[in-house]
This record gives sequence, structure tokens and C-alpha cells, in this order.
Amino acid sequence: MTESVLDYMTRLGRAAREASRVLARTSTAQKNRALEAAAAALDAAREALAAANAQDLAAGRAGGLDEAMLDRLALTPARIDEMIEGLRQVARLPDPIGEIRDMRYMPSGIQVGRMRVPLGVIGIVYESRPNVTIDAASLCLKSGNATILRGGSEAIHSNRAIARCIQLGLAEAGLPAAAVQVVETTDRAAVGALIAMPEFVDVIVPRGGKGLIERISREAKVPVIKHLDGICHVYIDHAADLDKAVRVADNAKTQRFAPCNTMETLLVHAAIAARALPPLGDIYRAKGVELRGCPRSRELLGAGTLAASEEDWSTEYNAPILSVRVVDSLDEAIAHINRYGSHHTDAIVTESFTDARRFLAEVDSSSVMVNASTRFADGFEYGLGAEIGISTDKLHARGPVGLEGLTSEKYVVFGDGHVRG
Repeated sequence: MTESVLDYMTRLGRAAREASRVLARTSTAQKNRALEAAAAALDAAREALAAANAQDLAAGRAGGLDEAMLDRLALTPARIDEMIEGLRQVARLPDPIGEIRDMRYMPSGIQVGRMRVPLGVIGIVYESRPNVTIDAASLCLKSGNATILRGGSEAIHSNRAIARCIQLGLAEAGLPAAAVQVVETTDRAAVGALIAMPEFVDVIVPRGGKGLIERISREAKVPVIKHLDGICHVYIDHAADLDKAVRVADNAKTQRFAPCNTMETLLVHAAIAARALPPLGDIYRAKGVELRGCPRSRELLGAGTLAASEEDWSTEYNAPILSVRVVDSLDEAIAHINRYGSHHTDAIVTESFTDARRFLAEVDSSSVMVNASTRFADGFEYGLGAEIGISTDKLHARGPVGLEGLTSEKYVVFGDGHVRG
């Protein structure tokens, strides 16, 4: 690590810590004003955003980025719309900061309760998707946290253009510029510095490939909110409605191939497989999906279905590839998901209340769904406004991490001159 990078990151960290103290006492109205102003700035900067993103896409193609990475990198008009709406939705959300709950009198006469407070400074390290810049900034700002954003070098022009809009919003509301800082250097040493500054950074949220997340989890000196893989399943139960099953299994795989909540393995009960798999096979082939199956599923899916290997069951493809397995029971489906899945998102299609309840209780994932596509596992769809990421850990935050996941609680005590005897 060069001294200049370390000095630069230290300056960002110190400024973020100072800004976090300002944000902790900032009113809801002031935070909302910054969010609304940033949304207006994004709307006014559509051409500049598109031009900056075009630079990144051209460089990415020249550098050999695959289609999944290019898809994540693209700032389409629809995605800009989503960023603007995300900012406005976060502005409309209730502000959790300062909320006091569970106040009660103790035998000594004191009152004890819990107050929701910001975490402080949050470092976000992410690859490709420039819309993460807005998602992270909006949620951190509304929850009273300062943030340091380190996007991938492949999205540097897009991130800078977005950051300019955020800065306009902060200035409009009279908030410090250091409340949201985008790391300007593409030097990888900046990441090493960011994740090793517990005096300035309270939490790290990595969003990107498995290699990045594993490195950060291994080297970070501050807590990490993360998920490693998105190996998501849809299980079509023997009691499934066939039309619902086809719709859900189609959407879960083909609506978009790259996101972490896309289905990677389809499980089908043997009692319904002969009716469910042939029409699904036709749909997948028409949409260019490569199928890899167990022996029984290959018989039903027909020619062109490849044999699935043991590795396929635990692979996140992020591509038009799907593993398919026929199972003999709900127990077998649950066992497969808990063995090979990544504890991200899994769904059952069934009309059986008993099977649905068992699936919800026994599948050990951060989001578990009944008769709905795994693609709904998203902070925006859950009404969180936007999400900072998805956590498959069990401590602090689990599932899509929105405002509440970026806060903590402290005990507050009220007395009237009380002393302990």
C-alpha cells in the first residue's frame, strides 16, 4: 500500500467520522430534503449519466467483461428511473432514528428503554452496478450514517456522475459533503485501507463477486454485512397449481440472469414432474437457457439437456444455465436446499398449507417464499425503499438490509435524582 493512498483514505475516514456526528442530530426533514434534491439532480442529469455510463460500458467491452457484468454495469433509462424512485421512496419512509421503545419502570423507580441510533460510518465496497451508489447513499443518509463508497474501477465514470448529484442534494439541505464520499482512486490499496480503519469505520458492506467478499471477510478489522452466493431454488410441490408453477419457475430464472436472487436450481416433485417439466423445458429453450438435469429430469426435458454434475448443484451461474432435479418428497427438497443452497432465497409452489408451513419453518434461508418468484427478494420490492445489500448471516441483519439494518439500539435510562443503594 502506498503512503499516499493510506493518507487519502485516512482523510476520508476522519471526515466521515466528523460528518456522522452531524448526521446523528440531523432532523428528518433535513435528511428528506437532501434525498429529494438528489432525486431532482439525477432527473436533470440523465444525459450526463448516460454519457458517463457509455464510457464505462465501452471500456468494459474493450476489457473483456462478460455479459453478466456488463448487464450489471448498464445504467438504462429504466434503472435511472428506479434510482430516482428509490430516493423518493426512502424519503417517504419513517425515520427510525431516535425512536424509543419498551420504556418500563423498574423496581428502583428508574425508567429503562431502548433508543434506535445510527451505526456511525459505513464503508461500501462494490463492483459494477453503479445504482448501488444511490441505494447505499440514500439508506445511509436516512438512517443517519455517513458513508464511504468504493465502487469498481469499471464503473468509475458512472459513480462520479452519480456522486455529483448526491453532493448537490447534500448542499441543498445544508449537510456536510463528507456525509457521502465516493473514493476517487481506483487503486486496490484503497479497499485494504477502508476495511482496516476501525477508528473511522463501523461496518463494511461488500457487494460483488465471491472473491471480493471472501477477501473482505478475511481481512476486515470491522464487522461485515454480507452474502457470498445467490444459489436460489424453486421447488414445485406435488400439490402445486401447474399454471402458477410454470409462471413462477419461468420468471425466477429468465426475468434477469445476473442478479443474486435469480433461481439456479429447479426442484420438482416426482408426482408432478411429467406435467411441469415439458412445458418449462420449452420455455427455457425458447429463451436460450441451457438445462442440466438429473437422469429423471433429462428424460422429461428431452434432447439437449446435459447431465448435471455434483458441482452444478452448488453453482451460482449468473447466466442462462439452470440445474433441474426431480425429488420424491418435500423432505428431500428441503434437504437438498439446506445442503447445496447459500441461505439466500428459496421458494415453494404449492396449494398445501401444511407443506408451505413446513417449507417456511425448515428451509434455512434469509428469504423463504410461497407461490412467488425468488426475484422478489429485493429491498425495493419489500418496501424498504432500496437496499444496502442482502445478508445471509444471522447476526445483526438478515435478508435485504434496509434502514433498520443500518441502525443499532442503545439503552436509555430516565431517573429523577435516583441513586443505587
